[in-house]
Amino acid sequence: MTAFRFDNSYARLPANFYARVEPTPVAEPWLIKLNRPLAGELGLDAEALERDGAAIFSGNLVPKGAEPLAMAYAGHQFGTFVPQLGDGRAILLGEVIDAGGRRRDIQLKGAGQTPYSRRGDGRAALGPVLREYIVSEAMHALGVPTTRALAATVSGQPVYREQILPGAVFTRVAASHIRVGTFQFFAARGDVESIRTLADYVIDRHYPELKTNEKPYLALFKAVAARQAALIARWLHVGFIHGVMNTDNMTVSGETIDFGPCAFMDDYDSKAVFSSIDQFGRYAYSNQPAIGQWNLARLAETLVTLFDPVADTAVNLANDALGEYGTIFQKHWLDGMRRKIGLFTDEDEDLDLVQSLLTLMQNGKADFTLAFRRLAASAENAAADKELASLFEEPQALSPWLEQWRRRVEREPPPATERAAAMRSVNPAFIPRNHRVEQAIAAATEDADFSLFEALLDVTSRPYEDQPGHAAYAAPPEPGEEVLQTFCGT
Repeated sequence: MTAFRFDNSYARLPANFYARVEPTPVAEPWLIKLNRPLAGELGLDAEALERDGAAIFSGNLVPKGAEPLAMAYAGHQFGTFVPQLGDGRAILLGEVIDAGGRRRDIQLKGAGQTPYSRRGDGRAALGPVLREYIVSEAMHALGVPTTRALAATVSGQPVYREQILPGAVFTRVAASHIRVGTFQFFAARGDVESIRTLADYVIDRHYPELKTNEKPYLALFKAVAARQAALIARWLHVGFIHGVMNTDNMTVSGETIDFGPCAFMDDYDSKAVFSSIDQFGRYAYSNQPAIGQWNLARLAETLVTLFDPVADTAVNLANDALGEYGTIFQKHWLDGMRRKIGLFTDEDEDLDLVQSLLTLMQNGKADFTLAFRRLAASAENAAADKELASLFEEPQALSPWLEQWRRRVEREPPPATERAAAMRSVNPAFIPRNHRVEQAIAAATEDADFSLFEALLDVTSRPYEDQPGHAAYAAPPEPGEEVLQTFCGT
């Protein structure tokens, strides 16, 4: 059996931070997919895992050195506070130090009941496991900070939802699984010492440079806010909608976590909502930056007593720090949008130029991903304008914008080929389009056919390459193929 070099720091925290629990064995596990490159990063023997990984990644065999536990946390779910959530179907096996010296969690999702299961069965269905594998690895390839997929395993036994579904277990790797909701768990109990212990742990693990700061807890809050601002800007750059931005789904490490009812836009719509449980559009595409700030305000509430011994001073410091989030987000977003339209320098008119294009895309129902990818071709050769304009319901409506854009880029020195190459490096040709994800899931769950899953993984692992042989994967859905709703995998 392959050796996991565990060093389980979270398990050394006080007992009220978690519940120790063993995975519940499953009937007949078999390994669907092992992420061999990631296994190598983690110092694991991929060959050995191909052989006996089904037992490990299903929870049937707990590797030596693991200290399985379910983490405690609370959270605001669609704005309503729930004082106790916790890992209801996830079990943290432990932590390893990877080849780059980074500490990383290895967690099983769907490994059975825990004390936090709240009447749930603690299991996962195959479809959500495949969705999380596909989307998390695609996000990584796109350059967006994210949790990773190490393995997917069929459990060999059914799970019961609205219908009977094949069960599976997902193995997730993360910088950590500490969330805003983890802090809220202790705040709800008035446990300031546990908040301080958790904050110290987070600083040690994720922000060690802050240990000598005059106000380390305020600095921690600002650092978490800055990472979230950068992360959410990256979501918007690739047309990603998380779908369930509850406070228990916001990590303090700045990684994207939980790919339940998430989606990538086809046609650009700033108000796009796919999540079946987001009935009022709370987590719509354009609302994500503001929700990020709202979630951070909830984090500030848990930490504020540590900011300063004088209550009024502490509150003022919290408000000032929270106010910085919007400025940081706007800078990340606009810098990224400049790169998407091929700008190397900053000018005051750039924001209007970007917003004008997005308005045209929304009114013209243009595909978000294809429009920016084709704009790169227009940067190289104006003859490509026709193909770009064809994405819009009224192609001629784009012409004035293209003229304005060309006047702007002409004020910069890089040659057209360099500009186009730079644009292609940030504007993907391939995303895990919703209809492709659903097709892969349907083939796997209905026919035990994982070929579409494998093909989609392969294509989205190289999102910025043209891949002529896979051009169909760049195309938006045909009529009747559109996915209008995505669902939570709980």
